[in-house]
Amino acid sequence: MAFLRAQVIGAGMAGLAAAVELSAAGCPVSLSEAGPRAGGRCRSYFDPSLGLTIDNGNHLVLAGNPAVARFREVVGADAPLAGPLHADFAFADLATGERWTLRINDGPVPWWVLVPSRRVPGSRLADYLPLGRLLKGRADQTIGDLVKPQGPVWERMLHPVLLAALNTDPAASSAALCANVLAETLAKGGRASAPRVAVPTLAAAFIDPAVDWLEAKGVALQTGRRLRGIRFEGDCVSALEWAEGAQAIGADEAVVLAVPAWVAASLVPDLTVPDDHRSILNAHFACTPPAGAPEMLGLTNATSEWIFTHPDRISVTISGADRLMDEDREALAAMIWAEVAQALGITAPMPRWQIVKEKRATFAATPEQDARRPHTNTRWRNLFLAGDWVQNGLPATIEGAIRSGDSAARLVLGQPLKYGKGQ
Repeated sequence: MAFLRAQVIGAGMAGLAAAVELSAAGCPVSLSEAGPRAGGRCRSYFDPSLGLTIDNGNHLVLAGNPAVARFREVVGADAPLAGPLHADFAFADLATGERWTLRINDGPVPWWVLVPSRRVPGSRLADYLPLGRLLKGRADQTIGDLVKPQGPVWERMLHPVLLAALNTDPAASSAALCANVLAETLAKGGRASAPRVAVPTLAAAFIDPAVDWLEAKGVALQTGRRLRGIRFEGDCVSALEWAEGAQAIGADEAVVLAVPAWVAASLVPDLTVPDDHRSILNAHFACTPPAGAPEMLGLTNATSEWIFTHPDRISVTISGADRLMDEDREALAAMIWAEVAQALGITAPMPRWQIVKEKRATFAATPEQDARRPHTNTRWRNLFLAGDWVQNGLPATIEGAIRSGDSAARLVLGQPLKYGKGQ
């Protein structure tokens, strides 16, 4: 059935996507967020130690992400997404000093693997043939079950790219999640695979336009409003418990719960959710990048994995960073800066810096954890789940979060799902 009103709990990317889809369809929405601002893990803020506005992390999207493109179009986001015209990925090996650019051709026929200058140094055409198995990965398989985690193609392409996408040791990651990612990117060619980074910030590219658009539609974001409990009667949510008291939920009203997995599990009885998470570490340095520095540079044989250059700062991302969460921040900054300086040819001393540790950044993208992801529907007819941890066929990404919110909204509206996952 279609509901006439909706409560959206949580204003991260999934919650915002749900609220936008509902509002676009003319459904009245109430949007609440426990934190001080919208965005969730996709947030921007002014850091006084840097004197700059930074993102909590360097969230990467790809040119072919359909939900990202549609979301930005609907809310009128005009802040650009930076990135190369083609799917060119620059790399540097800090141990050997080698540099190369992986150049994936635009179309779906992967002729780039036939051209030595476009592929990984030291690789042969035969090294790429087993990769077709990754497009057929099953939910009970790991990537390591399908390809050998060794050799130049693994070390210089698959491992860094899949670690960034899955935030989990690629060899132990779900082959099904990998297959879905590759089917929507590399299998479609370079046009779909070109990397895109928010400019100047995630807030400007995603969050602020969505909040402004919702306000123009009469949806006021209520921040600092944490849901304390949910009351159930029969097969329905009957009330939401807030600090100010209980709020009755009518028979024609839906609830979209777009909160972190562990919060949802504390609110919804017997809800199975991913319970193993992986961290991400980001470092930010307040300096102007050297002339000619690539917007994005992948590193091998280094602790740092991806360098992102902005006009006013250099940022570094390290995925699957559980091993670094307890390390001293100053020591981390010094180590990462040394790698940045080597990679970009910088001789200046370390500038002002900030280390951002996100301990539960994503669910672990293993077969076991992927199997724990719930669907959007619940056993209560008016309660729907949204978040990158809800089953949508993708790992924890901005694209997956937006798809999840969109699916929740469409179920509220009684509409068919656009992306085919989630029920």
